[in-house]
Amino acid sequence: VSMNRTTVVEFVLLGLANSRRLEVTVFLFLFIAYFLILLGNFSVISITLVNNFLRTPMYYFLRNFALLEIAFTATFMPSTLYSLLTERKTISLPGCFLQMMFFYYLGTCTLFHMAVMSVDRYVAICHPLHYTAVMNYRFCLQLILSCWAVSFLLMFPPTIMTVQLPFCGPNVMNHFYCDASLLLQLSCTDTGFIEELMFVILIIILPGTLTVTAVSYGCIIVTILHIPSSAGRRKAFSTCSAHLTVVMVFYGTCIYRYIRPAQRGGQDSDKVLSLFFSVLTQMLNPYIYVLRNKQVKQALKEKILKFS
Repeated sequence: VSMNRTTVVEFVLLGLANSRRLEVTVFLFLFIAYFLILLGNFSVISITLVNNFLRTPMYYFLRNFALLEIAFTATFMPSTLYSLLTERKTISLPGCFLQMMFFYYLGTCTLFHMAVMSVDRYVAICHPLHYTAVMNYRFCLQLILSCWAVSFLLMFPPTIMTVQLPFCGPNVMNHFYCDASLLLQLSCTDTGFIEELMFVILIIILPGTLTVTAVSYGCIIVTILHIPSSAGRRKAFSTCSAHLTVVMVFYGTCIYRYIRPAQRGGQDSDKVLSLFFSVLTQMLNPYIYVLRNKQVKQALKEKILKFS
């Protein structure tokens, strides 16, 4: 009872595997996934920067989204790979807090960016004549900065309160990154207020951004149905279905992981869900949102031919 927070100086992350053979398999899978994430997103950034005809609002949002995905995966992927490779499963107290802070801040920013990109596509498809006037550079910049600012304002209070909690032991988390819900469970003081605050914030963020995204794509689908050409409808539906698949996987796993009724972290299923929204969707996003685009493929082909 007399122990204070200095008792715990590090946390133990059990990771994704409980045997050396399985750790090697998981390491290879995550290494390939991380390589594809970096390759895809850096390709998006470089292609949209060097081609003048890709400097439109849509590609401006996608370029910022790619940069955000690189930063988001960097919060946990290098440390997870290092842990699998060396079998070192500990993380210092400051390191854990920093990882948690950037993971949730950048994850929240990702949700807002996805909502903004859906609105951009809504204006482009449903109101094409007003697109250039509405989505001008100043407005696009304001939207991007708003995503970063609102995410910070929402996540800063619970993060600061969590950092100030005392931790007296145990110090073991059944996860591969420092999860906020697990940190609250390990604290040796009452965390009821912080849990309620985080739940309210998640209710605002997840259903709120999902509603904006769903309404935007709903309007887009209605507009697509009025396209006279069947080939044009099939092409448009193909693109929208791919986008919606990524959105549903991302939001579905996030919502079930963080705001399902009476949820308590630390289960193996939580790690699987976290892999879906933090690794799988991040790996698919650049290839579904950008690299399937005809203009991008043409620009990429021209650059490859010019380089060769």
